[in-house]
Amino acid sequence: MNKKKPTLTELNAINKGTMMAFLGMEYLEVNEGEVYARMPVTERNRQPQGLLHGGSCVAFAETVGGLGSLYLIDHENFDVRGSQINANHIRAVKEGWVFAKATIIHQGKSTHVWNIDILNKAHEIVSTCRLTNFIVAK
Repeated sequence: MNKKKPTLTELNAINKGTMMAFLGMEYLEVNEGEVYARMPVTERNRQPQGLLHGGSCVAFAETVGGLGSLYLIDHENFDVRGSQINANHIRAVKEGWVFAKATIIHQGKSTHVWNIDILNKAHEIVSTCRLTNFIVAK
């Protein structure tokens, strides 16, 4: 494990110039085994019918689960690589914010498995995702 954990400001700063910044993702809370973040629903992540694109939910889920794994490991000697993700899209969102709540369900030496729920402002599930990350030596 890392001796010093990065702050929320530091974690959000690493997204500058990336897809995460383009989509407006913002980490709100990061603890060992849990990540909470938000993403606005805008023209950048809607599909032509005006609904939040399911691919945006998958990108959001992989982002928070990946960060959650990175937070748990010695990132000077190890790195995180997404291995598999699946998603079930439950309800549509047209505007406002969606929130990701990621919870680790398996923390092994070489794999982490995360459950990530994407929620609307009423805390209803928009998408539910399962992510497996490989933990690899640098």
